[in-house]
Amino acid sequence: MIRVLVVDDQPLVRAGIRAVLDRAEDVEVVGEAGDGRAALDRLRVARDVDVVLMDLRMPVVDGIEATRRIVADPALEAVAVVALTTFDDEELVLSALRAGASGFLLKDAEPDELRRGVRTAAAGEAVLSPAVTRGVVRAAVTAVTPPPPSSEALQPLTAREREVLAAVGEGLSNDEIAQALVMSPATARTHVGRVLGKLGARDRAQLAALAWRTGLLPRR
Repeated sequence: MIRVLVVDDQPLVRAGIRAVLDRAEDVEVVGEAGDGRAALDRLRVARDVDVVLMDLRMPVVDGIEATRRIVADPALEAVAVVALTTFDDEELVLSALRAGASGFLLKDAEPDELRRGVRTAAAGEAVLSPAVTRGVVRAAVTAVTPPPPSSEALQPLTAREREVLAAVGEGLSNDEIAQALVMSPATARTHVGRVLGKLGARDRAQLAALAWRTGLLPRR
């Protein structure tokens, strides 16, 4: 069972997310919090959470600072934090990723996407909502000083690995890559691991940025 803590300062949002997750047999909402401090207190008192769905704009302690504290706490190293965002929160999401969030989901994501995102985070993978991935990647690209790499950076990759990189750039999970490229999930995981190694990337967010910056994805 995947145990989830929902953190948002709006009770209706928390109730909606709980209603969606309660329909999944393998997911249980074990708690709610209305701000980052309350979330931290809940996590430190009861070590029964696998995934935190974290709003970013909250009073007392915001979601970015709460994420930073969770990631920095050795006692909470098994907890994955997924940022809850809206279409206009790209800079905040980027800050949350830098703070250590495992990814991001839209607050109004489809029920299946929300449940799938929780499962992905619990499995230790990055959650990149396709609807906002491009915006966050653009924010990451414009925030860096070095010039963007050319397509030559992709030379170590095979044609298949470039397809996988493009899929990561679109925000697809390993299971979704497997389905899109007609391969097994295990093969998809292997390809993603090889791409990470060949490109020296830390995580899937960096891969997504590389896919966009090298022109592998169309700029739209």
